[in-house]
Amino acid sequence: MYLHAKQRLSALTRADGAAFLKDGLTGLEKESLRVGPDGSIAQTPHPAALGSALTHPWITTDYSEALLEFITPPLDSAAAALTYLRDLQHFVYLQLKGELLWSSSMPCVVAGGASIPIAQYGTSNIGMMKTVYRRGLGYRYGRVMQVIAGVHYNYSFSGDFWKAYQQLESDTGPLQGFVSEQYFGLIRNLQRFGWLVPYLFGASPAICKSFLAGKQTTLQDFNENTYYSPHATSLRMCDIGYQNSLENEVGFKANYDSLDAYVTSLGKAIKTPSSRFEAIGVKVDGSYRQLNANMLQIENEYYSSVRPKQVPEFNEKPTLALQQRGVRYVELRSLDINIFDPQGISETQCHFIEIFMAFCLLHDSPAISQQERSEIDYNLDAVAYRGREPGLLLQHNGGTTSLQQWAGELCAAMEEFATTLDQGEEGSPYRQALQQQQAAVADPEKTLSAQVLAGMREHNEGYFHYAQRMSKQHQQYFLDLKHDAAQLESFKQCVRESLAQQRSMEAADSGSFDDFLKNYFAQTL
Repeated sequence: MYLHAKQRLSALTRADGAAFLKDGLTGLEKESLRVGPDGSIAQTPHPAALGSALTHPWITTDYSEALLEFITPPLDSAAAALTYLRDLQHFVYLQLKGELLWSSSMPCVVAGGASIPIAQYGTSNIGMMKTVYRRGLGYRYGRVMQVIAGVHYNYSFSGDFWKAYQQLESDTGPLQGFVSEQYFGLIRNLQRFGWLVPYLFGASPAICKSFLAGKQTTLQDFNENTYYSPHATSLRMCDIGYQNSLENEVGFKANYDSLDAYVTSLGKAIKTPSSRFEAIGVKVDGSYRQLNANMLQIENEYYSSVRPKQVPEFNEKPTLALQQRGVRYVELRSLDINIFDPQGISETQCHFIEIFMAFCLLHDSPAISQQERSEIDYNLDAVAYRGREPGLLLQHNGGTTSLQQWAGELCAAMEEFATTLDQGEEGSPYRQALQQQQAAVADPEKTLSAQVLAGMREHNEGYFHYAQRMSKQHQQYFLDLKHDAAQLESFKQCVRESLAQQRSMEAADSGSFDDFLKNYFAQTL
């Protein structure tokens, strides 16, 4: 099974191209809620000591003013990206005044949606657009869903790899066209096999009862303040988490057959009115509730476990950037925050994902049929809710197969990829990472989600108190780190530059917000 992936790897090795697999770039994004000492969501503005959330390249906010997002540049190894992520969080903790960074994906929203402040980006038109977009998400899906946090793994293969692989595949077209086509094949396989990520790395098998605000649930009581599902891996990835849960009613699914199909499908959704969202209103009493009343306000509203990405130029629509310059990297979005690691993701996880990316790229990747799309959705939901359930069956090629068997086959197929990536490395870190996940496939108690529940039981703590205690441990870890004076000054300079850039943008704006939106959505090739 998965013979073609192994054959392509062997052919690359014979052509001296496999070594280029190691030359990819890794970037990490981690979201973390700022919370008060009591664990409630911080009501304070984004600290000025962190710079402008609009223009700072590495420290920004996501949905909420309290939801920090740390972004590393693309770096030549997972270790380098993790070091940068550590330094960012260390710098932030030096600026925070008594607040904690929440150490897990699921928040405790004791006071409901009203307690969640929407992120503010200043008075420039682009800043106002970012805030209105988030206001629209709150109206459409509720604010509580928007403060769930995760880790995004950004990865790109090197130019030398793509040249070697294009030659191996006897493709004579433009290189960027080949690259984009192959990235979409990778994305389709990351969706086919994507259930493996929450199985191994899901770390949200329980939630604070306040998160559901009294809504009925099939989850079980863990204690007086915690719901859980005995075999859940990632409640964040279930329908109680932030998904496009209205997909069936709205009637939209992105098309991953090709770059053109993807851009066309998203473009149509951004232009197609939704009666459900029209009922909200767009501009009411002179104030924008949402950017528009269409299926999607902008491309980023569509939730997917993996996205094709290109770096937009100033105010450029993401789909236009993809059309003009092709796919630059992929963003894997299905990772829960690893509550056991202060960084939120471990080097072992990064090594496994790198193996997984290489395997998914070289494995056959036909278009996803309607039946297979249904299977992909079913499998992701089943693993999120019941991934550690003994004998769990997943849907595959019109039939069923056990999770353990399928996961075991996938990991076995990745062994040669791990060996290839280990060349020149001390201690075989890739094979060790793969072996650790193979052990978790064989014994579900070794998954992160099982370890979370075991930790809660060991300390006789519900979800809130367990996550709060881990958050305080991580806070101490970052505060105990030694300062790198040069790095600290570099981050402070970024703060100063970002604040100056925001002021400059606000001073330069001359047109109205209405005209700005009209021009933004009018962008075409």
